[in-house]
Amino acid sequence: MRRARIRGGLRWLLALFYGFAGWMHLRAPEGFVAITPPWVPVPELVVALTGVAEILGALGLLWRPVRRWAAIGLATYALCVWPANFHHAFADVTVGGTNLDWSYHGPRLALQPLIIWLALWAGEVTQWPFAPDSHA
Repeated sequence: MRRARIRGGLRWLLALFYGFAGWMHLRAPEGFVAITPPWVPVPELVVALTGVAEILGALGLLWRPVRRWAAIGLATYALCVWPANFHHAFADVTVGGTNLDWSYHGPRLALQPLIIWLALWAGEVTQWPFAPDSHA
């Protein structure tokens, strides 16, 4: 039962995070466009669509009938935007006049697999690495 509460709390936290990030993609897309790798076509449109995807994924996490699909979508999304994080780090992209160093980029890049797993775990797609919870 305790794990179910933790999972539920993390699900809400993740939904708030993705909802806010999606809103920021739509409200202030410039920074996201700046870190988009040059091989991505029409970056302004891609940033807008990813913002909508984040908001829909956040809402989906909270709606049980679509939770699993929302979690899979958010995990896939997090995997697909990882190249933008690498581009931001290795191309030393300045966003809004700020140049972030490796104290930001290192943890950001390293934590992406955890964010992917968290979406899957909070969305009840996987139990790993925990034993199945009979009360989940």
